Amino acid sequence: MTSDVQSGLPDRRIVITALGIAQILAWGTSFYFPAVFAEPILNDTGWPLGFIVGGTSIGLLIAGLISPQVGRIIDVHGGKPVLLSSSLLYAAGLIGVGLAPSLPFYLCAWVLIGLGMGTGLYDAVFAALGRMYGAAARGPITNLTLFGGFASTICWPLSAYMIAHIGWRDACFAYAGLHLLVALPAQFAVLRHVVKPAPKPIDEPSLDPRFASRIPREGAIFALLALILSLSAGVGAIVVVHLLIFLQARGVEATSAVALGTLFGPAQVAARVVERLFGGRYHPIWTMIGSCILMALGLILLAARVPVLPLIILVYGAGYGVSWIGRGTLPLALFGPERFPRLMGKLAFPSLIVQALAPSAGAFLIETSGIPTTIGVLTALAIVNVGLIGGLWALSRKPPR
Repeated sequence: MTSDVQSGLPDRRIVITALGIAQILAWGTSFYFPAVFAEPILNDTGWPLGFIVGGTSIGLLIAGLISPQVGRIIDVHGGKPVLLSSSLLYAAGLIGVGLAPSLPFYLCAWVLIGLGMGTGLYDAVFAALGRMYGAAARGPITNLTLFGGFASTICWPLSAYMIAHIGWRDACFAYAGLHLLVALPAQFAVLRHVVKPAPKPIDEPSLDPRFASRIPREGAIFALLALILSLSAGVGAIVVVHLLIFLQARGVEATSAVALGTLFGPAQVAARVVERLFGGRYHPIWTMIGSCILMALGLILLAARVPVLPLIILVYGAGYGVSWIGRGTLPLALFGPERFPRLMGKLAFPSLIVQALAPSAGAFLIETSGIPTTIGVLTALAIVNVGLIGGLWALSRKPPR
């Protein structure tokens, strides 16, 4: 922490706490929003449920489209202007949702929320932490995901309480107020303008990895990593959205399925705690390898109709939880901190697009082919991802001298 003070940065614990609170609000009012808000909005407006839930897909699409530019801005100017704008965009979007007199107005408001997602969810914050801490950003990234893992645990009951007492529209306004009065000042207080280091002269030899131009086989490694992250995000999004349906197809009653589903969040957080405790002892690629194996194993057990459903959820949830850590720490380790913000933006582009389209694709597959086939397809994709991460491990190993 001494180096942070010397460089003019606040204590990392304060930084991560402030950014973590903003992450809880960001995830709770975007990705996890429909789980509690969709039914009250449907009952009040009569709008089609698919379009109400589809707001999240619009948001993810917008976030994916702007992610490369967001990475470039963070690379040049640091994370402060981007993350502060995310709080303003979230607030504006939520006010728009709360005021929405019609479905088109509601969907347009989700465009604003999508801009907030693109500038304020994990990918943007990971890039900002990379700019602040360089190669030492692995610990802060891991710690930040611990906060994000509690988004549904905190925001789902909070949303339900506010909807029951003040209605869904005023609940949107209340969340907008939290973004403006809590997230915005918290991020403003801890973020600093980080000057981009000047490149060394070409004729000046340097072993500093920050100034390495390219790594061997970088194009192939980047493409393979983008594919792995996109598959993890797509399979993960389908399972998260349709988990209760999968459980009920196994003969579990709706109330019991909800109770089982609550294990998913703690499984993510527990796995991230383990990664935080021991992750500094191994390369981040092993985090991603473990994630892919656990996600595949969970789906294999589900497809095989293994009767211990809590175990399945815990195994899969652990793998999905640490995938978000690997999403931030593995590119940092592979490509170095100097170009990390730009590369993080480029990596986020395909995975966010896939994540936006995946729930609808999963619903279509369920309707046309049935739940067992859907689970089988997801299992096959997860197994393919294990092979791909193994290929990335082999490709990224340093060639012998």
